[in-house]
Amino acid sequence: MAPQSWTGRDDGPGADNLRWHHVVGIDAHHAEPSDVAFVGFRSDEGVRRNKGRQGARNGPRALRDALASMALATPVRILDVGDIDVGDGDLESGHQRLGAVITRLIDRGHPVVVLGGGHEVAYGSYLGLAHSRALCEGSRLGVLNLDAHFDLRDDAQPSSGTPFLQMSQYEKRCKRQLNYWVLGVSQPSNTQRLFHTADTLGVRYLQDIECHPRELPRIDGFIGGFIDSCDIVHLSIDLDVLPAAVAPGVSAPAAYGVQMDIIEHVCAKVAASGKLAVCDIAELNPDLDIDNRTARTGARLIHRILTSRSAPTRRG
Repeated sequence: MAPQSWTGRDDGPGADNLRWHHVVGIDAHHAEPSDVAFVGFRSDEGVRRNKGRQGARNGPRALRDALASMALATPVRILDVGDIDVGDGDLESGHQRLGAVITRLIDRGHPVVVLGGGHEVAYGSYLGLAHSRALCEGSRLGVLNLDAHFDLRDDAQPSSGTPFLQMSQYEKRCKRQLNYWVLGVSQPSNTQRLFHTADTLGVRYLQDIECHPRELPRIDGFIGGFIDSCDIVHLSIDLDVLPAAVAPGVSAPAAYGVQMDIIEHVCAKVAASGKLAVCDIAELNPDLDIDNRTARTGARLIHRILTSRSAPTRRG
């Protein structure tokens, strides 16, 4: 689906009145290699297969609307390339199409933000990285998932509960081990089988009860270890990692969750590392949102990530 021009509140000309809708372009011919690229993934097929509450396919539009009028202190450059639509139920094709778009963008030098969509979006994001020039030339990938769930389900069909197991299986076929870390795991939301799968695959994780602000040194150590373990970062944010009061508009609202200040702090540290290549925002369901809280929260995280971003590091 072709990109649409962004609109929003306008307080007049000049840098002092800058908002996100002022800096988003939709013409790839005018984009520079370092410009961040937005691509939407209109899908809740994975949520349907995972027996969740549908509506996340409208998430990309809601995230754009929430971000458009947010104020910017300093200019950034954004290219919106439009949406991948999975309206026909063919999630597998949607993953391939999303991956192909992301690979082209990354190889042209664009960091990518994917606007979901259910958390099945994460596997499409991964495919884009897996086929990128950087990984084919030997860069080490690290996947950090901010999520109440491991999403390591071994189901017959891909769904919003399977993307990281799919990644692990793909990496195994490439004779690599997936470097997968999770922050915010909820014990009541994951069976012991899923914990055993995580342990078998060497997944490193912090549970939600270990992510209180008083545990900030431990959290920083965890994130620092993750950043040191890789050359390229795939950051996946499932908004259900946040408390339900902050993010009610998701398929599975969190009874406990990780506070927004911790999630924002983690996102800023990853962005400042210079290693962030792809970030996807998943599980926003506008049909279930209250006062656009979840959309505004997701947009705020995008804002923090892109205004904290350091220039990409170069290997060798």
